[in-house]
Amino acid sequence: MKDNHEELLNDIYNLLLNSATREWERSLILTAKNSIEGGANFEDQLTKLEFDLRPLAVRNNLTPDVTDFYMKITDDPAASAPFDLSKHYADDPPDQDRAIFAGGCFWCMVEPFETRPGIIAVLSGYTGGSIDHPTYEQVIGGYTGHVEAVEIIFDTRLVHYKELVELYWQLIDPTDEFGQMADRGSNYRPVIFVRNSQQRQIAESSKQQLAESGKYKRPIVTAIEQAVTFWTAENFHQQFYKKNRKRYKGIKHARQQYLAVQHLQGKIHREFSRFTKKS
Repeated sequence: MKDNHEELLNDIYNLLLNSATREWERSLILTAKNSIEGGANFEDQLTKLEFDLRPLAVRNNLTPDVTDFYMKITDDPAASAPFDLSKHYADDPPDQDRAIFAGGCFWCMVEPFETRPGIIAVLSGYTGGSIDHPTYEQVIGGYTGHVEAVEIIFDTRLVHYKELVELYWQLIDPTDEFGQMADRGSNYRPVIFVRNSQQRQIAESSKQQLAESGKYKRPIVTAIEQAVTFWTAENFHQQFYKKNRKRYKGIKHARQQYLAVQHLQGKIHREFSRFTKKS
């Protein structure tokens, strides 16, 4: 990949123009660009840039698009390969629909849906906020009102919206309105974004059934809101579970442990409630 100078130089120009690139990232990239344009050896400057970015790259602290670039220059093209967003922009045929769910970090919300039959695509993105084209930095900073969410495009002949809602409840803590598990803040709050009256009726009915099930000691506070524009997230975040398997595995395991304990506590609570009613 390093010998594809024209492509990499184009990436460098794009990162310099990218508003999401942090100033210190931009300064390093600009230095490399100026040196290359001044006649310095391309490979040497790319190696130096990789070295300068490495300390924060290994701490997963580069902005998403710079992370993609870093993976490319360190010969990890699979992780930085462009994700096909065409299905998000295409019109839905009659036998296709979309569901939008927010449930904490979107990294852990993709695999459970994407691996089910009838799912056409699952995209990570941002919705529910006040500005157009938000960046990851803006959303996690809480500056825009957006939440991290997934847009699920599905074949209605093979899977029903109700089934997706039921799966959604299994992936989140519906009693926590201020985030999910270790993910804290309004940008991680759980929300079902409904696209029409039919979806709203299904979501509200399912929420009511969950509240009456006695599975949770605390009230069900997950919001049900009207869907607004869904902005796709940066390439780095798409299908994170495939591109960053080790990191994803750790996050997924922590979430599963938390939910398992919560469900066990709910079961104990239900059994105790039945016992006290009998006595």
